[in-house]
Amino acid sequence: MAATTSPALVPATAGVDGLLVRRESPVHALPAQVKLVALLAFVVVVVATPASAWPAFLVYAALLVGVVSLARLPFAMVARRMLVETPFVVFALLMPFVATGPRVDVLGLAVSRSGLEGGALLLTRGTLGVVAAIVLAATTAPRELLVGLGRLRLPAVLVGILGFAIRYLSIAREDLARAEVARLARGGRAGRGARLRSLASVAGSTFVRTYERGERVHRAMLARGLDGPVPALAGAAPARRDWALALALPAAALLTLAVALVAR
Repeated sequence: MAATTSPALVPATAGVDGLLVRRESPVHALPAQVKLVALLAFVVVVVATPASAWPAFLVYAALLVGVVSLARLPFAMVARRMLVETPFVVFALLMPFVATGPRVDVLGLAVSRSGLEGGALLLTRGTLGVVAAIVLAATTAPRELLVGLGRLRLPAVLVGILGFAIRYLSIAREDLARAEVARLARGGRAGRGARLRSLASVAGSTFVRTYERGERVHRAMLARGLDGPVPALAGAAPARRDWALALALPAAALLTLAVALVAR
């Protein structure tokens, strides 16, 4: 493969690479299993951090900014994908108004102190976890995630189910896109409301076709001799330096938490 002169950003196709953003970086090169373990460990540390140790959350955010930079991911892309946590943001913003307990004045509004603290803590923890998950999804292809789950001893049946789910979700998305193109070619309106109505009308038939496609694939696999779970995907074992690089994030977060608790 010819080498490129510049590390230009190449967005991955949704049908093949999911949310992957193709870049050459140390984070992309890490095996999926070590990134999964690092993500889980980091989230555990974030969730275990009490509200009284709030300076630690600032350090966690700085660490994630460093990881995003190391992975060479556009910050604008990360910000767009953070919109997935909008329901949690709305819930966190409502907590000060619906929670009970002592009230405090904020911008002329009487809100619950416990609800304000709980909402801020929920929003902070959720945002850190979402950003960490975005980095994982943007630096790891779906197939690599399946390999990593298999290497982490997830049952082969579950790995196979997840593999089929990823494949068929992308196929269903492509079917919906083709239906939208056909609707517009027949003179359909281009507004968002018309698009949503069209999506609602074809979603059921798309699900039925996806289910029928899955049955045909299963029968074909049985005809080819499958008599058990889908064989696990093969993948190379990670080196020690891979573990050291991946676990640097949760280790730094854990050290930050320890310092924050001691300094309280």
